Amino acid sequence: MPSVEKKKSLIFDPDQDPEEQREVRQNYRALNRRVKEQQANPNDYTAEDILKGLEEADELFNKVKQPQEATLDSTFLLIASNVGAQKARAMKSGSGTFDVDDFISQLVTYMGGGKRVADENIEQHLDGDDAVDTPLDWAKIGRKAMAKSRRVPAMGFMLGPLSIEQKKRVIGKRSKQEKSNEEARRPQELKEEDIQRSENETVKNVAQIEELLSGEDQINLFKFIINPNDFAQSVENIFYLSFLIRDGKVALETLDDGQPVIFTCEPPSDEDYSSGLKKQQMVLEFDMAVWRRAIEVFNITESKIPDRPKAETKLGGKWYG
Repeated sequence: MPSVEKKKSLIFDPDQDPEEQREVRQNYRALNRRVKEQQANPNDYTAEDILKGLEEADELFNKVKQPQEATLDSTFLLIASNVGAQKARAMKSGSGTFDVDDFISQLVTYMGGGKRVADENIEQHLDGDDAVDTPLDWAKIGRKAMAKSRRVPAMGFMLGPLSIEQKKRVIGKRSKQEKSNEEARRPQELKEEDIQRSENETVKNVAQIEELLSGEDQINLFKFIINPNDFAQSVENIFYLSFLIRDGKVALETLDDGQPVIFTCEPPSDEDYSSGLKKQQMVLEFDMAVWRRAIEVFNITESKIPDRPKAETKLGGKWYG
């Protein structure tokens, strides 16, 4: 049953006792500080000290039920593994330090590589130059490693691939691309007389709307700008009206019953702005559904603003509208 209890302890518990959670964090932080001190002074600790720290971390991990404590555990394992590697590199064997080349030579011998390989031939042997004569039994050392680790074995290379085949770069000749004159087309030339110059339609229409409003006391916004027969011109009317509101020549207000009305007014002066008057912006949503609904609600049968002919422009002998 101990394995079942261990699995239960690893379940995420958002309702863990705050005091227990705080104690686990404090112990992990103290353990991390101690391992960092050992990392800074490698000669002041032994392998038994690292093992003792790992045992303490295992006991603390049984109480971990939150992501933050699990992160502290991962941090400790990372630091402890670096300390262990640092200690292994400084490990002494007899009177000399750990000899990597001698270890590889003995490893090759253990895997059935025949006699021990000399130091100068180790790299050549691992590169696979004599792999045909003396194949290495990698499964033998793999079984030894699996007995010490539960990690799933994966495909990989030890000190790089056993054989490398250098690929030669093939440089191909590029054929010169020939351009066909048949596909070339000359762009259309536009002369000054091809473009008919017209007066500025925007200024003209803004002035027309201002003149129409000057004869009204105050009028409903939708009754004034909506053209019941043309949605596009209704949108244009709002566009032209916005210039008058921006310049302060037309005011937009909402009555008590929620009805929006517009009327002409005197534009504010520089003194008004210096006295604290500020400009405000408003976004008016106007789509085809609003257009139809306004025609129905306010019973709009004709447009206050006369219909405008569609603008046409002549370019290169052709008319565009």
